[in-house]
Amino acid sequence: MSGEADAFVRQALAPERRPPIITTGVVGFARTRLFNSPTNALLTIAGALLIWFTIVPALKFLLFNAVWEGGDRNACLAGNAGHPVGACWPFIQAKFTQFVYGFYPEPERWRVNLTFLLAGLLLLPLLIPKAPAKTINATLLFVAFPVVAFFLLYGGGLNGFAVAWSADALSNLVGSIGNAGARLTDLGDATQYPLLSDMFRLLGETIVMVSTGALYLLFPLAWLSDYLQNSGQPVWADFAASAVIVSLGLFILNGAFRGGWHALAWSLATFLAIGIVIAVMGLDRKGLPVVDTRLWGGLLVTLVVSITGIVASMPIGILLALGRRSNIPLIRLFSVTFIEFWRGVPLITVLFFATYMLPLFLPGNFTVDGLVRVLIGIALFAGAYNAEVIRGGLQAIPRGQSEAALALGLSRWKTTGLIVLPQALRHVIPGLVNSFIAMFKDTSLVSIVALFDLLGQLRASFADPAWATPSTLFTGFAFTGMIYFAFCFAMSRYSLFVERRLNIHRRS
Repeated sequence: MSGEADAFVRQALAPERRPPIITTGVVGFARTRLFNSPTNALLTIAGALLIWFTIVPALKFLLFNAVWEGGDRNACLAGNAGHPVGACWPFIQAKFTQFVYGFYPEPERWRVNLTFLLAGLLLLPLLIPKAPAKTINATLLFVAFPVVAFFLLYGGGLNGFAVAWSADALSNLVGSIGNAGARLTDLGDATQYPLLSDMFRLLGETIVMVSTGALYLLFPLAWLSDYLQNSGQPVWADFAASAVIVSLGLFILNGAFRGGWHALAWSLATFLAIGIVIAVMGLDRKGLPVVDTRLWGGLLVTLVVSITGIVASMPIGILLALGRRSNIPLIRLFSVTFIEFWRGVPLITVLFFATYMLPLFLPGNFTVDGLVRVLIGIALFAGAYNAEVIRGGLQAIPRGQSEAALALGLSRWKTTGLIVLPQALRHVIPGLVNSFIAMFKDTSLVSIVALFDLLGQLRASFADPAWATPSTLFTGFAFTGMIYFAFCFAMSRYSLFVERRLNIHRRS
């Protein structure tokens, strides 16, 4: 037995093996990711050459050969520098306030800074998932902040409150309807065909009669508005009347003495906060000095246009997406027509129409600010695109989700708002953020309608002969490009964070 056992004992040392291939560290990364095949090796070499011939010259221009100090163009000329001249950063330093504020009056620029600060303070907690009071925070950001920002940036005060606004709006609406009826009556009198003449006259007289009856119904509201306006403090009198009417209405609609106390308390607290804002900003005393929107420019206009377009286009897109899937033919036809119309025209055409053509369709005594017209056009344009993105998410939700919700007793509105729509929005986060990024970059098109956004303000600064150098043009575009990249990259990375957080249940 010992002989057989000795036959399995090695008498000589085994030959040495080659060490295992390193798969960690820099060498391992290069072996497994960069040079693991001939194709990847060629792509790695081509990428390295591309970086060498693009990134290195860019760094030399922006950093190593750049001019950092100087008071005029002479500091950025090659003859005075003694070396190849790169970016002319003194030009950016001299024009920085112009890039941010445009032609906004310098003594009033604190209002822009305060608006930016309030926006950051309200937006930051909303972006942090674990921050408390999300509902209150979102209400302040999307409801209260736009009103405060308007009076901060534009200025002006209040001549009344909800009673006066409602009376004026309803009176103008009824008056416009009555004028349309009168025109139809005149058209019937001028028509030579008896059938059309009688039809137009009957329709016009009916519309005039209805509008006249509506004016009689609005008489108490108009009387109350006139009475409040003739008081010593029209703003505060109207504010108090509005608070009483709205609070009592909510109190009664929510069950009155049985369950309306909560709604009454919230209403009074809201009006108290609004009153504090009115008093602090002096809106009852004509407010801050008015700064016309034609003086706005730079990053201020870019952020106002892009943020307003993004926020306003979301509800428009949701309503259009739901309307296109509606079972009511009229709503579905309107949604389809609206979406296809706005998607079928370029944004430049929309801006031109909103700026130059829209005033021709408005009554002679009714004017809309140029920036507001652009904001409306961009919101409608972006809403049509967002509608199709959201509709794709709605179609991705199985029908069993809504059927199960309906079987549990939920109404169709609750089924859509609580079950279907949240899942659909979660599925289309990449598409929505892609639309937001495209909209943020497309704000540069407003320069063609005489609005100086960041890029338009940059082009205007090139006309200054004090900074006319060969490198000024490239420096300005590099600076604005970095700003656009910073905002777009931040939106992209945050959308990835939200997508991972909302889809955590799908991780394998």
